[in-house]
Amino acid sequence: MTADLDQDKTEDAVLGGRLRLRQPRRGHRVGHDAILLAAATGARAGDHAVDLGSGVGGAGLALAVRVPGLTMTLVEIDAVLSALGACNARLNAMDDRVSAVTCDAEDIAALSAAGLGAGSVDRVLMNPPFNDAARQNVSPDPRRRLAHAAGPGLLARWTASAAILLKPHGVLTLIWRADALGDVLAALRPGFGSVAVMPVLPRTGAAAIRVLVRAERAGQGAMRDYPALVLNDATRKPSAEAEAVLRGGEMLVMAET
Repeated sequence: MTADLDQDKTEDAVLGGRLRLRQPRRGHRVGHDAILLAAATGARAGDHAVDLGSGVGGAGLALAVRVPGLTMTLVEIDAVLSALGACNARLNAMDDRVSAVTCDAEDIAALSAAGLGAGSVDRVLMNPPFNDAARQNVSPDPRRRLAHAAGPGLLARWTASAAILLKPHGVLTLIWRADALGDVLAALRPGFGSVAVMPVLPRTGAAAIRVLVRAERAGQGAMRDYPALVLNDATRKPSAEAEAVLRGGEMLVMAET
């Protein structure tokens, strides 16, 4: 394992240098999606949050940086990436409140054995694999393929895991392809309500490429739509709002409620 951790990786600064991440040079790497997911997740000191499919810990650690006193569990099926997540918690001096578990997000028994029992957590955030392997080209790199390619029903199974882990009225936040928002809403319907949605546009005037979605376990409120986050302005330069989130570490307005 040590050889795997030391071989062919980079150490990168994100959140304007507030967070440093060791990650494989090739394969799935932390990008905007993880930071946006963290920024959309409302949390407070004393909460216990779980990042399902955490990779090297980008989203979970970004949330932990923003919320001192938050306890975070990173759940990742790939043992090498999970070990890097634990390494990154130590690198950023957060290993006293951030731990990594090597586990399938769908394996409820294994999650429980790892201390994540039913109704035990306040927040779940997740960036599940969302490319359809049957319809889209997938990477030949096995780790990148595992992180990006979803089989049938994966989203419904991951949201079901989140529903089991969350306390009553606990909150799930996820990021997904914008063209499949209907699939997200269908997956949430059995256990969640009070859904909020924020589209993410690559630039002014373009179609959305991602949706950030927040939902409350057993929530009863009406669905709420937030104005879109535009990543780049008409001149293709990063928008001020995006820079505030991606580099400044600010949270998105949908995380405030």
